[in-house]
Order: sequence, then C-alpha cells, then structure tokens
Amino acid sequence: MTGDREAGAASRPPVGPRVQVDPPGFEPPGCEVAVIGCGNLLRGDDGVGPILVRRLAETGVPAGVRLVDGGTAGMDTAFAMRGARRVVVVDASRTGAEPGTVFEVPGAQLENLPLDAPHPHAFRWDQALAFGRWLLGDGYPDDVVVYLIEAGGVEPGADLSPAVRRAMEQVRDMIISGLAPGTGGTDG
Repeated sequence: MTGDREAGAASRPPVGPRVQVDPPGFEPPGCEVAVIGCGNLLRGDDGVGPILVRRLAETGVPAGVRLVDGGTAGMDTAFAMRGARRVVVVDASRTGAEPGTVFEVPGAQLENLPLDAPHPHAFRWDQALAFGRWLLGDGYPDDVVVYLIEAGGVEPGADLSPAVRRAMEQVRDMIISGLAPGTGGTDG
C-alpha cells in the first residue's frame, strides 16, 4: 500500500512557488474560430449570446470551430480565446438604440481598455479582451470581432424578444457566412 501511495505522489507535479495552470507539455486544443456567447440565460434578451451558441450547435458548424457559452464570467472569455486564430464574441448591449440593432465592433478597438475591475468577478467581456491580450501575449487571436445585439428587456425569466430573436438569426447567418468549410474562416 505504501508503494502505491509513493508512486502516486511521484507522478504529481511538484508544488513550488511558481503557479502552473496546465500540466507540463499541455497545449490547449487549437481551433480556427472560437465563437463565444456571453450573457445571462435567465434575463431575457441578455441571454442572446449563449442562446446563439446553442443555435449554432443545433444547426452545425464546420470543423475547426469551437462554440463556447461564456455566460456572465467575463474573465472566462480571455481563457476561452486560448488556442483560437479567430474569435467571435456575441453579447447583448444597452445603448438606447432600437431593440434588435446589431453592432459589429472590431476587437482591436477594445483590447487596450484599462484593466481596472475592482475584483476578478467584476470583469466584463470587453475588459477580458484587454486581459486576454496581456495574458496570451503572442498567442492572442489574430482576429477578434464582437457582435452586440441591442436588448429590449432583461427581466428575469423572460424569453428573447421577437426583435432580438430576429437579430440573433441575422448574426448567426453572418457568422456562418464567414466560416469556410474545413478552414473555419475566410482570409478576405
């Protein structure tokens, strides 16, 4: 019994002052495109990102596309980008525009935001892009685009409003049209 315990202990990585998230030699699964849907499924139109990711999973995407339900944890968005060449983020917005309005924002406009969240759980996805730029360094995706869909209502327990559902399908079509079979994207 002691030999088994010692063998198990010997196979564990040593504990030291350096923190290592992944085991030595571990590389995250790479992909051409990661589609990350952010938002709260329990709050009406705010759930448009995760619902869109589920819709893409139902209809299918080409090989090389990773679908991620980013939920409400903005910092997780930075980690979800790891190993992707291209990233598409989808979330609801509240700008005062007509519900269902779609905004396309190049990630480069957001990746240099200040990292001033009071604690890690307060990170939004846009701050996560800046964090991801710092965290991933040369491994940061070559291309990041954000689709924001203007929300109408974010009441707890509500479904997507008709305008946001139509906009979600429009964004889904835009994402699918940008994916070439077998490559996960187009190069212009």
